[in-house]
Amino acid sequence: MTVFEYRALTDKGKKKSGIIDAESIMAAGSKLRQQNIFPTSINEVKSEVASQNRVKSLSTLIDSSGIMLFSRISKRETAIITRQLATLISAGFPLAGALATLANQTESKSFQRLLSKIKESIEEGKSFSQALSQYPSVFLPVYVNMVHAGESSGTLEIVLERLADITEKQEDTRKKIQSSLAYPMLMSITGVGVLIFLITYIVPGIIKIFTDMNQQLPAPTRILIALSSFFQSFWWVVILIPVVLSTTLYLVRKRPTGLRVTDSLLLATPKAGKLIKKSEVARFARILGSLLTNGVPMLTALDIARNTIRNSVLQNRITIAAEAVKEGGDLGNALDGTSEFPSLAIQMIKVGEQSGKLEQMLEKTAQLFEKEAESTIVAMSALLEPIIILFMGVVVGFIVLSICLPIFEMNQLAR
Repeated sequence: MTVFEYRALTDKGKKKSGIIDAESIMAAGSKLRQQNIFPTSINEVKSEVASQNRVKSLSTLIDSSGIMLFSRISKRETAIITRQLATLISAGFPLAGALATLANQTESKSFQRLLSKIKESIEEGKSFSQALSQYPSVFLPVYVNMVHAGESSGTLEIVLERLADITEKQEDTRKKIQSSLAYPMLMSITGVGVLIFLITYIVPGIIKIFTDMNQQLPAPTRILIALSSFFQSFWWVVILIPVVLSTTLYLVRKRPTGLRVTDSLLLATPKAGKLIKKSEVARFARILGSLLTNGVPMLTALDIARNTIRNSVLQNRITIAAEAVKEGGDLGNALDGTSEFPSLAIQMIKVGEQSGKLEQMLEKTAQLFEKEAESTIVAMSALLEPIIILFMGVVVGFIVLSICLPIFEMNQLAR
């Protein structure tokens, strides 16, 4: 079947739009009219090549099946749809019917197209996990593999509920981090903007009074004049420096050696290093525990969980541990003796393996380190605020001192 987008009017005259699958445009129109929906336009959702040629001219990104990524599908939307799908399947809906129901109900055009394409793939004989794997930008490997495990064990609705929980938890953590850092970042940007404005526009007018007097100025005043002249003449350097630094860092991290060195430096940073470890260990433990709970073999689960880690040093350590597990060793012992993983996490994994409750201990490990990471972020953001205020006070004090010193000297000379 082909997927069509439509715009229509209901029998009450209200505008309606959505997607529908049918053999042809005429069949789609007939299908809509049977539902008392009267189409004003029906267009086929284009194939890969046609979509790419049409959208490239608009500089819009398209994935391998024509799903437009310009209006990006959020993790929150994915979690909601996953939970709704689990509810429908638990209520006895067939998978294809549940996907069709959700496609008609969701307001996101991108998700409507996506769900219809997945439904179409399932009707062609593909499994749900195979259909999801065609959209790696939306459904990560861990999502696809857990769905595959749910299909194999006949517990798809339970797995989908679990996936919704994981996605929502990750999204909540990300929101907490963003909200904790929002105020310090706003203060920093505002402060820097005010300082640049003072040095570039306000200070020159005041300092000109002193320079016109041909008087020897104090050292702070001369420094302020030099800074003001620099910002006025070479303002583009101030903009260029962060661009060059970020580009250089990006190019360095594209190389394996550069990536390893920069990631090692990040882990060695006093406060940030501990935060990165806690966040990555929490993610690793949660994903690994969820995969093992849903019947994914240990080595496969380790490989999937490793790919969710964003620090190459930690990734490499998990790879070494996976090799030890492959040879018959325990995960806890394989991770032991390293500085990359916190000792508490290793001890909890060992206890889980010895008691035969590794999945539960991994879940507790994830919860523990997620809370620690959140506490660290809150503490760091609380510490940033007085540091920013102190920095602003020092700079403003320097500007005030630089302006006042010549005035004091003139008053003394006048006496």
